Amino acid sequence: MPDLALPTGITLHYLESKSKSKDSVLLLHGLGASGESWALQFPALEAEGNSILAPDARGFGQTSYPGGSTTIAEMSADFAALLDCLNTGPVNVVGISMGGTHALQLAISRPDLVRKLVLVNTFSRLRPSKLNEWVYFAFRFLLVHIVGLNAQARAVAKRIFPHPDQEVYRQALVEQILQADPSGYRASMRALAGFNANPYLADIHCPTLVITSADDTTVNPLIQTKLAQGIPNARQVFIPHAGHAVIVDQAEKFNEILSAFLREPLSG
Repeated sequence: MPDLALPTGITLHYLESKSKSKDSVLLLHGLGASGESWALQFPALEAEGNSILAPDARGFGQTSYPGGSTTIAEMSADFAALLDCLNTGPVNVVGISMGGTHALQLAISRPDLVRKLVLVNTFSRLRPSKLNEWVYFAFRFLLVHIVGLNAQARAVAKRIFPHPDQEVYRQALVEQILQADPSGYRASMRALAGFNANPYLADIHCPTLVITSADDTTVNPLIQTKLAQGIPNARQVFIPHAGHAVIVDQAEKFNEILSAFLREPLSG
């Protein structure tokens, strides 16, 4: 579990697999989580012969936060710096939710680093279409800015893992969120609200898969369909009976879809 000091002054923490391979996968986590949220993907990806990098975004997990505001472009640049430092060459980039925006930005800003792109329950611009969606995001925004991170953590965990038999998942998510730097969490929420990759989607030419949970109550599946339609030749797959945290609540099916896509040969 190494750390990397970046020129920006950030100390970037990341997990990596023990095995080394030319087929590297960069896993980018969601808001409030950390690289540890990909624990159920590590065995499946390693079994396919992949090397794995799972960094903590600035202000989350064990990665430091420099203070002040931030942008999705700046957060994505941290991961580009990691890949450059490790001299990985192009990698397969997988991002969920907030991590999906980082992955999108990486494909736009540094296409030389992205071999394949997998976007999970994410968006190119977050503009809810229903009143209850606006209310939910406004509630989260006010909660973390006024009440604090603890209340935010419990509200998010209950929304993402609503079922009685998911208590262990709820508690694990709360613990991950409470590791975050409160200023970094709030800044990331503001960065996500201002993120708009729509003008650049047509410039993404790497093989792209959009994975959508049919029961996602955080990012409307219709928003994800628009994302897939905006990227040339992107494919979208739906996972039934899956919520926003599909990498946990439908890990086996998710791993199956992800591994099959990564195995596909590059055209040309």
